[in-house]
Amino acid sequence: MGNNLIIIPTYNEIENIEKMIRTLFDLPREFEVLIVDDGSPDGTAVKVKELQKEYTSKLHIEERKGKLGLGTAYIHGFKWALARDYDFIFEMDCDFSHNPKDLVRLLEACENGADVAVGSRYTKGGQVSNWPIGRILMSYFASVYVRIVLWLPVKDTTAGFKCYRKKVLQTIDLDAVRFMGYAFQIEMKYRAYKKGFKIVEVPIMFTDRVLGVSKMSTKIFKEAFLGVVQMRFMKM
Repeated sequence: MGNNLIIIPTYNEIENIEKMIRTLFDLPREFEVLIVDDGSPDGTAVKVKELQKEYTSKLHIEERKGKLGLGTAYIHGFKWALARDYDFIFEMDCDFSHNPKDLVRLLEACENGADVAVGSRYTKGGQVSNWPIGRILMSYFASVYVRIVLWLPVKDTTAGFKCYRKKVLQTIDLDAVRFMGYAFQIEMKYRAYKKGFKIVEVPIMFTDRVLGVSKMSTKIFKEAFLGVVQMRFMKM
């Protein structure tokens, strides 16, 4: 078993899954991959199982029945990883909005002292590509809002591209994580910060998906907006 595990939640990612998996296993550092699939009707899980024959010891899949949400998929993956003693555990999307090559930079940040490395669009050097200006502004000012309410010293508070040291996920009470949509990413950073862990932002280029359908919605943004106020008063 390797030391590095990438967790990728999937729902209807048949257009991206094979290319993503092959790209990850071509990286200059060694990674294993766990796909947490929420019963994709498009055959995503079937494709992963086909690829397991090629990547026998490095590619894993956990299948769940029904679309249970981003946060629950990551919590499932975190527990799976901790039970198998991986040292560095990553979150990323399947749609290539996160450049797989940046995984190496996130890993190096944690190897050099960070407890949580965040692939950041809004720190110095970070960029966003292929988004309409309205969405960029909404995302940027959402992070400003989170920083003001939670006093969280992270510029990209909603980022979903991260590397955790094992001890962070061992220390956070994963069963107490409350939010499972967009606010999940905020809550995990906030819990890590409140526990005293060092969070480092690594500048990335974020590119909107080309293939497949975005899972973002107004409902998800609303949950995050209201959830931040609730987090301010949650016991960590």
